[in-house]
Amino acid sequence: MKFNPPTGYKHGDAPRIGVLLVQLGTPDEPTAPALRRYLSQFLSDPRVVEIPRLVWLPILHGIILNVRPAKSARKYASIWMKGGENGGPDQGSPLRVYSEKQAKLLRGYLGDAGIHAEVALAMRYGNPGVESVLNGLLEKNVDRLLVVPMYPQYSATTTASVIDEVNRALFKVRNMPELRFVKHWHDDPGYIDALVASVRRHFEREGVPEKLVMSFHGVPKRTLLLGDPYHCECYKTARLVAERLGWPRDKLVVSFQSRFGKAEWLKPYTQETLVELARSGTEHVAVMCPAFVADCLETLEEINDEVRHEFLEAGGKRFDYIPCLNDSDPWIHALTGIVRSHMQGWGDGKADIAQLKTTASEAQRVGASNISEKAA
Repeated sequence: MKFNPPTGYKHGDAPRIGVLLVQLGTPDEPTAPALRRYLSQFLSDPRVVEIPRLVWLPILHGIILNVRPAKSARKYASIWMKGGENGGPDQGSPLRVYSEKQAKLLRGYLGDAGIHAEVALAMRYGNPGVESVLNGLLEKNVDRLLVVPMYPQYSATTTASVIDEVNRALFKVRNMPELRFVKHWHDDPGYIDALVASVRRHFEREGVPEKLVMSFHGVPKRTLLLGDPYHCECYKTARLVAERLGWPRDKLVVSFQSRFGKAEWLKPYTQETLVELARSGTEHVAVMCPAFVADCLETLEEINDEVRHEFLEAGGKRFDYIPCLNDSDPWIHALTGIVRSHMQGWGDGKADIAQLKTTASEAQRVGASNISEKAA
C-alpha cells in the first residue's frame, strides 16, 4: 500500500504527542484467503525468516502458502471471539480485541495522569497497518511520537522489525516527528508486578501447582549465537517473577514454544517439556506465557489446547493455563509507567492556545498562507 503523507505543516496548529502501540498482527478473519495474505506478509519479512530470498521465496510461495493457510484458518476459527449473548457480530481475533482495549485504556490512564496524547494501535502484519496508522497520527499533527513494540523481551525478529517498518513508513515524510522507541521492558518492575499479580490471583482461585511453567515464544538458536539478547531477557523475566513470588527454583520451568521448520530453536521445547513432566510423575502444572501481553493463537490454541492435550495424554492430571495480562488493571498501570518514563521532557501535551494564535498571526503578517483555521 502506498503511503500518502499529510499535506504539511500549518502555522498555528497545536503540536501533539503520539503513542503508537505495535502488535505482531492477526488475519482479518479465520479463512484460508485471509491467512494466505497474512502469512505471506509475515513470512516474507527477512527479520523473521533469515534464509536467503532466492532459496526461501520459492518455498514460501510454492509450498507453504498453498498448504498452511487452511490449517491455520481452522486453528484461528477455534479461538475467534464470537459476538455477545444477543448474537451480535464476531469480536474478532483475541489479539486484536485485547490490544484495542489496551490502547483505549492507556489513553484514559495517561489522561488521568494529566498527559494529553494520541494513542493508536497498529499491526506489524495485517490490519491496521503501520503505514496507515502513522498517516492518521501525522494528520493530527503529532510531532513527538513514541513507538512501543508490544514485546517485553527484545528480539531482532520482533522489535527490530517494528523499528524497520516505522522508519520505512516515515521515509517519504518531509516534516518528520521527533521519534523514540521502547526497546524492551523485560525487567520493568511494573511489568514484573503485573505478572506476579496474575499468578497469585490464579493460585488463590485454582490452587498451587507442583510446577510453574513459563513458556516463551521461541526463535531459532542461531539468533542467540549471532548476539540476539532474547534468550537472556526471557530467563531474567522468569527469574524476577519467581523471586517476587518466592517460588522455589526447583519448581520453576522455562521453555520455548512455537517452533517452525526443521532448524534447531531455543530449548527446551514447551511441548516436549510438558510431556516429560507428565511421564516423570508431575500431575499438576500451571503454564503462563510472559512474552505475550495479549492472548492469541500461540497461547489459546497452541498452549491451552494442543499442549494441554499432550500433557494429559502423557499421564498428567491437571493442566492450568494462566491467561496473558490482556486488559488487567496492573498491566495497564505498568504500561502507563513504561510510556511515561520514555516521554520524559515532552511535557503534558496541552496546547498553549495564546501562543499558537501569536504564531499564526506572525506567520500571516509575513505572508504565509498555510494558517491553521483553529488559530486564525
